[in-house]
Amino acid sequence: MKPDLSVKISPNLVLKNPIALASGTAGYGDIIEKHFYPISKLGAVFTKGLTLRPNFGNRPPRMCETASGVINSIGMTNVGIDAFISEYLPILSKTNAIIIANILGSNTQEYIELAEKLGDSHGVGGIEINISCPNVSSGGLHLGKDAKGVERLVSEIKKRVELPIIVKLSMEGVDITEMGRAAEGGGADAVSAINTIPAMAIDTRTRRPKIGNVSGGLSGPAIKPIALKKVYDLARSLSIPVIGVGGISTLEDVLEFIIAGASAVQIGTANLVDPYVGGRLVDELEGYFIENKIKSVEEIRGSLKEV
Repeated sequence: MKPDLSVKISPNLVLKNPIALASGTAGYGDIIEKHFYPISKLGAVFTKGLTLRPNFGNRPPRMCETASGVINSIGMTNVGIDAFISEYLPILSKTNAIIIANILGSNTQEYIELAEKLGDSHGVGGIEINISCPNVSSGGLHLGKDAKGVERLVSEIKKRVELPIIVKLSMEGVDITEMGRAAEGGGADAVSAINTIPAMAIDTRTRRPKIGNVSGGLSGPAIKPIALKKVYDLARSLSIPVIGVGGISTLEDVLEFIIAGASAVQIGTANLVDPYVGGRLVDELEGYFIENKIKSVEEIRGSLKEV
């Protein structure tokens, strides 16, 4: 008998397994589907961040490698919500994958408009509200540093759409557990953490920043221990599911986050190194459960034995 890898994020959102692709690292999911493996194999795909209008992003260079990670300053490049709904959702709906749309607004009204458009499209399984990207200038990101603002934002969206709402939390200059409680108070179905961490790198030969926007967001293995601790703190503080993000690339990483309390995980920078990684981790997780006679994700979730 196969183990049960499914995880319940909300009454209306059950993932077949806890492995998802993180926003901004796999486009809209269509490229992975076309060239690498069926995205329906995954628990979910979180789309590239979507704005009301097409966004061309930050000036190049937009990425550079650093020790055990990558700094990026993409700046939310995307086709805009209308083009996503008309051009990409029809393609994605044929995959039978669960698509979670990541959205970024410059104010509360923009977030509401984005959410309502998605709610009317009948093509996504949920919405991830991005209030935490460190390399764009947006009023929405300021909301992520205001607990009352987060609670109001989530509450206003929940009044208008029936889709499950996941809040991607900021940890820049805030108590992330306080922000998590605010999201929960507003009616969020789950939270995801963490986003990239503000960082920079300098070319000593030219004495110029390696990123065109001077600084960007650090991701990859370098931030995994930080992400793991934040997920652990959130899981102990909240009653809603926590989705772990940050430096996850191996089965060991996935297990660590689940043991710390995560219900699911998002694979980010690792997709840039190996686009097959998400599908492979689904197979490896199932094999591990069979080998160790683990019947379900819930059997080990939050099972950390403290010294």
